[in-house]
Amino acid sequence: MSPDFPFPNLGKMEEEATRKRKIPQDSQADKELRMETRGNKSPQQNLVEQTPADPHGERPYECGECGMSFSQSSNLIRHHRIHTRERPYECEQCGKSFSQRSHLIRHQNIHAEERPYKCGECGKGFNRRSQLLIHQMIHSGERPYECPECQKRFQTSSDLLQHQQIHREERPFRCPNCRKGFKRNSTLIRHRRIHTGERPYECPQCGKSFSDSSNLTRHQRRHR
Repeated sequence: MSPDFPFPNLGKMEEEATRKRKIPQDSQADKELRMETRGNKSPQQNLVEQTPADPHGERPYECGECGMSFSQSSNLIRHHRIHTRERPYECEQCGKSFSQRSHLIRHQNIHAEERPYKCGECGKGFNRRSQLLIHQMIHSGERPYECPECQKRFQTSSDLLQHQQIHREERPFRCPNCRKGFKRNSTLIRHRRIHTGERPYECPQCGKSFSDSSNLTRHQRRHR
């Protein structure tokens, strides 16, 4: 051993340490998912041999069923449940099962009495933050969705889409008897009563029936 270099294997040790540093280690989530599914794997689960991920964007974890690849083994395990239809996360209250834990947590809000998202104005609670944000527009008067045709504004995108039917010429709901078109299905249903003779709205005082609720309301004023 040379007195100037007392550790002859130091070079090899440094090379080994450098090599280990370059190999990315599995995350804690990867390890937990592997332990979770280790006892549940069936012969049909063609998970490929797991190899260390490349730091340059490589996706070494490939699905044996469809060929889709992933950068982390935990993502492959979750994806593979699409093919196996495995649902390891079960709701203790109703028995419904899910392929991902996040889906179970979202489902459990249905059973939970608490509504964690509270409105600061009226105290009303909601299961989801998105529901609270829509509700708060009632208090703020905010209407972020504007119609490009008439500039009328709406609180939700669904309200805007329904409004835009007014500006469109198409009438997708066709009467099979006379081929007359309508913008809404509810209008078509009322129209078809002309052909069928149906009168579902009956006056409780005199028994006279009508095809439309507005006609019944107008008729009932006579009894007052």
